[in-house]
Amino acid sequence: MTHKDEVITFKVDGALAEQLRVMPNRSEFIRQAVLQALKFECPLCHGSGTLTPNQMKHWEAFTQHHHLVTCDVCGESHIACDDHPDEAPAARHR
Repeated sequence: MTHKDEVITFKVDGALAEQLRVMPNRSEFIRQAVLQALKFECPLCHGSGTLTPNQMKHWEAFTQHHHLVTCDVCGESHIACDDHPDEAPAARHR
């Protein structure tokens, strides 16, 4: 069986279309951007940006013992467990 590429189209606003139009290889850029976005997809919402009512119930239970904090090393937000408040931020950046 041979591998066949598939063409996928999507709409963009005029400003984005103009930026893409001047790129030397916009197809490769878009492929890489999509792959990168999928690689860093939220494990909870799977990239949708919203939670279902059941996911929200699980999240609310989870946040009883976890909270968002800002990393002292990189400045990014992350989830910290109340049971491990002394975890060294630098250890996460190795």
